[in-house]
Formats: sequence, structure tokens, C-alpha cells
Amino acid sequence: MADGRMNRQRGKLFVVAAPSGAGKTSLVRALMKRLPELKFSISYTTRRMRETEQHGRDYFFVDRQEFDRMVDNREFLEHAQVFDNCYGTARAQVESMLEKGENVLLEIDWQGAQQVRRAMPECRSIFILPPSREALEQRLRGRATDSDDVIARRLRDSIADMSHWNEFDYVVINDDFERATSDLEAIASGHGEHLTPSRSEIQTLVNGLLG
Repeated sequence: MADGRMNRQRGKLFVVAAPSGAGKTSLVRALMKRLPELKFSISYTTRRMRETEQHGRDYFFVDRQEFDRMVDNREFLEHAQVFDNCYGTARAQVESMLEKGENVLLEIDWQGAQQVRRAMPECRSIFILPPSREALEQRLRGRATDSDDVIARRLRDSIADMSHWNEFDYVVINDDFERATSDLEAIASGHGEHLTPSRSEIQTLVNGLLG
């Protein structure tokens, strides 16, 4: 009898990245509701768990010692330090889902996206941009837990992150939330040809964002 795995089509891997404050997490959650067959790869992180989060649902929360052990054992498909915390994607978790024929989504930063593209060049990468620098700062200030110094640093780092927009296969502007979610859905469904980074509106927007 033929092995069922021989006939199973390998799943597709989608990588979503964005600067802090672009609304990436909210968009990804909305996309997952629209496409429940899309599987979310849960990242590991050393940052503290927020009140609204759950271990194993939002992240796998580990201490720095455990994270470093996983790095040393090459257990991560990608990993990076963002601000003062570390984040990583377990290689075995992603490979297992892809081999089952499941489409997988990674929500990571641009550094991690570079590593995933090197390891799995067949992946589809998506970068999310805010509609303006003012909107970005407003979203960052909306996190009432952060001090002015932290907000200023996050804004500087977010602007630096946005300089990597043209490394991605697709770019989505989070101006209108419903439209941005539909754009992500189009990409995940194989219909995102109109969302490439080469379109003129992106260059105009980026010029304003990077100033």
C-alpha cells in the first residue's frame, strides 16, 4: 500500500513582519479567524507575559537560560533580539505542520524573516506598514504602559525596521483595518499579485515614513 505521505502536498509558509505599532498582531488574529485552516506557529520569547496573554496560546514564555540552550542546540528556525527581549521560532514545530500539508503563518520581525528566507526560500514574506509616521506614533502611545523614553526609542527602532520593506514579497498598508485584513487574506489565498512592493503608492508612502 502506498505511503499516504508520498501523496500529501507540503504546506505553504507565510512570514508576516512589521515595525512595532503597525498593528501586525491584530491583523494576524483577524486573518486567522477568516482562514481557520491557516495554522499559527507560536514563537518562544523571553519577555514577560502580559495580563491578556496565555502561555502556549500567544507565546511560549521561557527564561533567557532556556532560550540560549535552544539556540545552542540549533532548535530555532529563526531567532532575534528585539529591544531587550529574545524571540524565536521552533524549527521542529514548523516542519511538522508543513509536512502534514498545513499552511503555516509566522509573525516575526524583519531579522527573523531574513533567516527564514535563507532556510526556506520558498516561503512567502509579507511586510505591514502604517499609513503615516503620525499614526505609528499614536499607536505606540496607545500602549499606556510605556514611558515617553520607551516610546521614543520604539519609534526610532520602528522607523529603522521600515527600511527593510523592500526585502519582502508583499507589502500591506494598515490604513483601513478591514481592507488590510482582506489584503492578507488575498495573499494567503494565492491572489496577492497586486500587493507587491514595487507598486508606486508604496514608494511614496515609504518616503514619508522614513523622511
